[in-house]
Amino acid sequence: QVQLVESGGGLVQAGGSLTLSCAVSGRTFSNYAMGWFRQAPGKEREFVAYISWGGLARYYADSVKGRFTVSRDDAKNTVYLQMNSLKPEDTAVYYCASAIGRYYTSGYASTHQYDYWGQGTQVTVSS
Repeated sequence: QVQLVESGGGLVQAGGSLTLSCAVSGRTFSNYAMGWFRQAPGKEREFVAYISWGGLARYYADSVKGRFTVSRDDAKNTVYLQMNSLKPEDTAVYYCASAIGRYYTSGYASTHQYDYWGQGTQVTVSS
């Protein structure tokens, strides 16, 4: 079966950095776009970043643009989220997700475009 396993979360001070990883198994990783979402307590899950098949397109939420970078290593079946200049409002559980398709020019921010999800990893940014 398809499995997504996130790692790399933790506690960091404001202004610090973290890199999240998401290892995928059970499907041909390189054929699918990938996304990162997050969910803070009491809030809905929100889009963070997207990377298409082959890394041809990358999109970010306005709140993280310029601070976060999404990348993928198809040889390792892994997608990454490099997070710099972290803020307390970045505190959330971060989820990676495997998309239904390989390339989107729209709709990539919708959870409905993703059919497999990881279990999430906690990121806490202290002020």
